[in-house]
Amino acid sequence: MQVKVANKAGFCYGVKRALDLALTEASNNAGPIYTLGPLIHNPQVVRDLALQGIQELSDLDQAEGGTVIIRSHGVGPEVLEKSEQKKIKLLDATCPFVARAQKYAREMTEEGIPVYILGDPGHPEVQGILGWTKGKGIVVESADEISRVEHPRVGVVAQTTQPLTNYQRLVEAFQKQGVEVDARNTICHATGERQQAAWELAQEVDVVVVVGGKTSANTKKLAKLCEETGTPTYHIESAEELRQEWFRDCRKVGLTAGASTPDAIIEEVKRRMSELDQMTNGDEAMDPAMEVKSPRTGELVKGVVVQVSNDEVLVDIGAKSEGVIPRKELAFYGVDNPHDLVKLGDEIECVVIKAEDNEGKILLSKTRADAEKAWDNLEQAMENGTIIKGTVREVVKGGLLVDVGVRAFMPASLVERGYIDDLAKFLNQEVEVRIIEMVKARKKVVVSRKVVLEEQNARKREELLATLQEGQVVKGTVRRLTNFGAFVDLGGLDGLLHISEMSWQRINHPQEVVKVGDELEVAVLKVDRENEKISLGLKQVLPNPWDTIEEKYPVENIFPAKVVRLAPFGAFVQLEPGIEGLVHISHLADHHVEKPEDVVKEGEEVKVKVLSIDKTEKRIRLSIREVNSEGRPAREARPHKQEAPAAEPVAEQIPEEKITLGDIIGDQLKDLQ
Repeated sequence: MQVKVANKAGFCYGVKRALDLALTEASNNAGPIYTLGPLIHNPQVVRDLALQGIQELSDLDQAEGGTVIIRSHGVGPEVLEKSEQKKIKLLDATCPFVARAQKYAREMTEEGIPVYILGDPGHPEVQGILGWTKGKGIVVESADEISRVEHPRVGVVAQTTQPLTNYQRLVEAFQKQGVEVDARNTICHATGERQQAAWELAQEVDVVVVVGGKTSANTKKLAKLCEETGTPTYHIESAEELRQEWFRDCRKVGLTAGASTPDAIIEEVKRRMSELDQMTNGDEAMDPAMEVKSPRTGELVKGVVVQVSNDEVLVDIGAKSEGVIPRKELAFYGVDNPHDLVKLGDEIECVVIKAEDNEGKILLSKTRADAEKAWDNLEQAMENGTIIKGTVREVVKGGLLVDVGVRAFMPASLVERGYIDDLAKFLNQEVEVRIIEMVKARKKVVVSRKVVLEEQNARKREELLATLQEGQVVKGTVRRLTNFGAFVDLGGLDGLLHISEMSWQRINHPQEVVKVGDELEVAVLKVDRENEKISLGLKQVLPNPWDTIEEKYPVENIFPAKVVRLAPFGAFVQLEPGIEGLVHISHLADHHVEKPEDVVKEGEEVKVKVLSIDKTEKRIRLSIREVNSEGRPAREARPHKQEAPAAEPVAEQIPEEKITLGDIIGDQLKDLQ
């Protein structure tokens, strides 16, 4: 069997540079040395560094003096600011390609254009780039996540390990929408070369082995590319994971490695592959039929389901007898019907509980195998802050139990952004959560859905603030009422609909016009992006009764009205909702009036004559005196019937402090003349 190694495999420049900087610092510095997160995605290398005194930290607060090395993935500006505040010495080992992506993201953010970051949202490199956009960047994993873009211009950068085709598809997706794209290709050329070499290798061999950390993004992409060629592909971290059966009857085997894989591990894997070839195809080859497995307690084994009953599942694990999975060991949340979980022919992994019980059975647990696999993923998700999915299985005191591969607890206070009175409605629902606490030794996992919802809401707020324009009419839902107005949810951000902007007529409380849950069309009056405040108006989307006042209430005509309030200088009367006019004290009667209440009272129906209209200032002067002096006039008129719109509270047409002597006695002087 020939083992062919890809011509581009192993350490890239950025990873090698970070490792060299760390080792040099360790040899020159007597103080403690830390890395902020694993220096590279390779557990063997991280263990070797720990033996040389280079310890891994998850937060700067854990550093006790010494030097902290920033790994090749880079960090956001908040980490640099925190190090300055705490006076921590930093050694920056950020990959130059990553640093370039951070620089571009910062520049485009300062230009005020939205920045799209192509990459894995949970990857530390992407999180660092996002930090340089002040958290305003939009992370997408593919062009398929792009919906309608409202901005005329956007910026695009990429995680350095992204395939070039993904980047090109994203740019093309924007261009098809007519959006101007500031496309800055930040993909590492070494990554592209390694991926191309792996793809070509996979097409000329029988099997491909990809070596690298299971959490390494670039290694996982290599494995995926090889798999897409149709060639059997195996992703391993070390030579111990190689299996003899992979290479049976193979003439040529390909070997490639991710950017975080040292040459020593590649060589060790290559040597072990040659040894397995001798055992499989050489003189020492064994007949597989002769091999009988003897499982050990605690061992992880693979098998095929051969029988399913209501109480147990039988699994062929290649031992002298089938393994038995009791129903309670199929899933931690309990299974009513095992047929719902596994089927004949399914290949599953199990942990051996007992190699042989009193009845000679091999007892297995699928629950424990699932949990072991889940813990690795959960630890990585906890470290990277990745959002994970789980299914709500049970309502318990104080919250919910969620299946995330293991049993996780979600406190009631972390289920929703607001108070939830009935947690049962979440049963059997799939939810997105973030791990906020985890202790593997105690099998404790605490998750939060609220954190995810708040992050989603924050992104919606940012997008909404960026797109809202004054004068725009939008839809919203009334969320809360106060004495001074209503808060309307516009889809992630609340706007204030002030009581003065609800109606063209005077109202005493918002509940006279709207109620919680109402869906409204409202006008955007003002957008304060800095303070995230939006002012809304409802009356602006309704007809304004003052627009047609001159046609409906011609001067010199008489109309019925209602006294709505009294002032020292006269009475305000309402012709219709939203149309109020002033009957000056001198026009209340044909005799001298000391106080308006001596002549009229609030709520009284009267007839008034229109003296003048100032449409611009929304003022109308009326007279009761002239109606009375004319007796029952032939010219009495009623306005044309039409739907009375909600109306604005009319400001005091003639405020008391603006009344002049002429306003008070002017008409009396005319009579004396």
